[in-house]
Amino acid sequence: MHTCLRDDNLTIWMVHKAIWGLGWLGTPIKTALAAVPEQEYSIPFGKARIWREGSDVTLVGYGITVHHALVAAAALDKEGISAEVLDLRSIVPLDREAIFESVARTGRLVVADEDYMNCGVTAEVLAVVAERGPSVLKAPALRVAYPDVPVPFSRPMEDFCLPLPDKIAAAARSLFK
Repeated sequence: MHTCLRDDNLTIWMVHKAIWGLGWLGTPIKTALAAVPEQEYSIPFGKARIWREGSDVTLVGYGITVHHALVAAAALDKEGISAEVLDLRSIVPLDREAIFESVARTGRLVVADEDYMNCGVTAEVLAVVAERGPSVLKAPALRVAYPDVPVPFSRPMEDFCLPLPDKIAAAARSLFK
């Protein structure tokens, strides 16, 4: 947000309501609770961050899907699969170097996004690898995104559509079969 406020260009800053850890929503995300530096700081646009290093698969997301990927990575770790979690942090500009470097290290890619699968950020992340060097992949890259259906009102139906941690972990597991 600080970077957006200080930029002379038009910027859009979005945050998922569940990241705020609002217990009344029934979706407190524990990984969203963190110490905030007391000194002034900013996060540069177009610079992704590795939240968790891994060697077997790269899990890419932004916003809430980073937190879901961290939960999925912890579950995968118990099964002997080392997952790297890459937070895009901004989608325009997109840190293509970080994406490709991470996938080149792990050889496998799962991208998660709450947006629709059709024409979404997941497709752009896969395109980075496809254009720069698909030979780094040991298995096909996978997307875990919202299906191209209207958003349901019912919580169980919505959860069925959302890219939750169990779906991210299942996608990652499937790359090792």
